[in-house]
Amino acid sequence: MLKQLFSLILLCWVGLAQAGISIEHWQTPVGTRVYLVRSPALPILDLQLDFAAGAMFDPADKAGLASLTHTLLDLGAGDLDETGVSNRLADVGAKLAGSLDKDRASISLRTLTQADKRDVALNVLEQVLHQPHFAAPVFERERGRAVASLKDALTRPDTIAGRAFWSALYPDHPYGRLSTPESLAALQPEDLRQFWLQHYNAANATLTLVGDITRAEAEALALRLTAALPPGEPVRLPPPPAPAPARVLELDYPASQAHIFLGMPAIARGDPDFFPLLVGNYTLGGGGFVSRLMQEVREKRGYAYSVYSYFSPMRQAGPFQIGLQTKKAQAGEALQVVRRVLDEFLAQGPSAAELKAAKDNLIGSFPLRLDSNRNILEHAAMIGFYGLPLDYLDNYQARVQAVSAEDIRRAFARHLQPGQLVTVTVRPQ
Repeated sequence: MLKQLFSLILLCWVGLAQAGISIEHWQTPVGTRVYLVRSPALPILDLQLDFAAGAMFDPADKAGLASLTHTLLDLGAGDLDETGVSNRLADVGAKLAGSLDKDRASISLRTLTQADKRDVALNVLEQVLHQPHFAAPVFERERGRAVASLKDALTRPDTIAGRAFWSALYPDHPYGRLSTPESLAALQPEDLRQFWLQHYNAANATLTLVGDITRAEAEALALRLTAALPPGEPVRLPPPPAPAPARVLELDYPASQAHIFLGMPAIARGDPDFFPLLVGNYTLGGGGFVSRLMQEVREKRGYAYSVYSYFSPMRQAGPFQIGLQTKKAQAGEALQVVRRVLDEFLAQGPSAAELKAAKDNLIGSFPLRLDSNRNILEHAAMIGFYGLPLDYLDNYQARVQAVSAEDIRRAFARHLQPGQLVTVTVRPQ
């Protein structure tokens, strides 16, 4: 019976994905942009508030501030200490979560839609948004944890390689600004409070709701959550990252394997070349065992267990990256193969068979990306935060299908220049 029920729910969601997602949009009187997807199939509401409060907004002398501020938001707020926050949510079966990246800080809530349970959960979220404590004892504990965690991460070669890669890609841009044990240790509770006031404000927020809720209920809820936020203003973005000079970094570390990253800043969210790059990258290094990199590096030569490539669109030009691990003695040979595969793909693009396989996979798997409230929330929130067209999901499969091999060659030529790649290798010298 349970299997039959699960299958029925899955079929409903897949059918919804294939039929398209209707996104309603408006703006509250205090300037918050709101996005709503009504889905009454289950008595659940998922919502997410996104603020332009990611790590790129760390002051130059306070790297790590955005992350620590985000961590402390739900560790005591309003009339609740950190235990009270978690207990009150558990009492009504609700879950509060969050994430932070370079661009945005997200706070999400999942709750049942029965009025008595939803109101309790929303009350907790209100307090977290409007009245975080940033209490000194909690701050001291979490700052200590952050320092200890970073010190531990800095003993791992993949972390060392990743940090060197981002610093080299964005030497003069906040995307390349990374926290250190020293920068974290210098932070104070008042730094967190000021960052919260500046960035967690109504004009700097987008709210996305998905689930069993009417438009009228969503409008009232949006007012409830945002009216008491600091009014503020949308943050100003820094100038876009300038092209970084090509660099080859060889970092000495006593690891059993060499960790290799190649890439360069490539594409911002909303760039019209996204779909040609997406389809083309499936053939290059995004398609698992059918990708050229996997075939040449692993299958034919056994240089690596895994090798991949991807584009990561961000508010400003996010990176293109190739990554792999290999035996330290064969790092040079593996890197030569990777560069050759990339050069050949830039020159030739995909074959007709490769193009068809990429489209079939991307189109065929797309409905599964929208098979739950939470997955729809993730995509709708991305649309809202980055200002993408409301019909972005409806047109996704058609835009993939429309990509030609020539589109891919031209897009890759515009966004990737082999002579400007940053290469980082961490291995014993």
